[in-house]
Amino acid sequence: MGQFFEAIPGFIATWVLKQQVFWVATAPLSESGHVNISPKGGLYFGLVDDKTFWYMDLTGSGSETISHLYEPGNGRITVMFNAFEGPPRILRLFGHGRVLEHATPAFDDFVKKHDVKTIPGARAIVLVDIHQVGTSCGYSVPYFDFKAYRNTLNEFFEKRVDKFVKGESDESIEKYWAFKNAWSMDGLPAMHIAQKTGKEQGIAPMSKMVGPLAPQPGLYRKDRRFGAHHLVLVAMLSALFTSLALLVGKQELRPVLLRRLAESLGL
Repeated sequence: MGQFFEAIPGFIATWVLKQQVFWVATAPLSESGHVNISPKGGLYFGLVDDKTFWYMDLTGSGSETISHLYEPGNGRITVMFNAFEGPPRILRLFGHGRVLEHATPAFDDFVKKHDVKTIPGARAIVLVDIHQVGTSCGYSVPYFDFKAYRNTLNEFFEKRVDKFVKGESDESIEKYWAFKNAWSMDGLPAMHIAQKTGKEQGIAPMSKMVGPLAPQPGLYRKDRRFGAHHLVLVAMLSALFTSLALLVGKQELRPVLLRRLAESLGL
C-alpha cells in the first residue's frame, strides 16, 4: 500500500542509503519544453537530514536538470528509487532543488562540511529540499542483481584533467562545460561557469536538437499562459468599455468590445 510522509522516516532513510541507482525527473515551465529523466548511480549521494537529499551531479553531454532548477519560478524535482532485491518498493522524493556548482564557495563548503569525496567529473552538488515523500508497492518491478559500478566516466575525466595539467589547454573541463553544458535542449541557460567560459573564450555551444523545432541557444520559448494578471486586466478593461458604451448609449457594443479584447490578448 502507498504511504505519504512529510519527511523521510528512519526505516526509509536506512533503505535509501543502501541503493545503487536512482532517477531524477525535472521539466521546464514551458508547455512546449521537454520533460527530462536522468539515471544516477554510484556512491555519490546521501541525506543531510530527514528533509534534505543530496547527490553529486557528474559531467555529461546534457544539462537539463541544472537548467530546470535554475529557471526562475521552477526548481521542481522528483527523485525516484526502486527496490530490485528484497521486499518490493518504489520511493519518490518530491521537492525543489538547489545547484551548488563546482569550485563555488557553496560547493566547497558543502563538500568540506559533509566530507564528500569528489572526482574529476563532478560539476555540482544538487540539494533537494523535500516537501513530500511517497512510497508505492513496486509489485511489478523486476528483480536485478547488482554487478558493479561503471568506471568509464571517472576514467574519462581523470585522463582529461591529467592532459590539462600537463599543458593541453583544450582539455580544460570548463571548455567542455561551455560546449556541452551551457544550455538545455530547450534553450534554457544551464551551468553558470559554462556560460561565463563560453562568453569569455568564444566557445559556441553544441546543437542538442534537430529539425525545425530545435531552438537556438538563448531563445527559450515561453508559452503564453492565461493567469490571474489576465483576469484582472480583462475585468478592468471590461468595466472601462462598459462605462464608455453606457455613456454613448450603445450597450450593444459591449459584446463586440469584449470579443476584440479577447482576440488582442490571444485568448
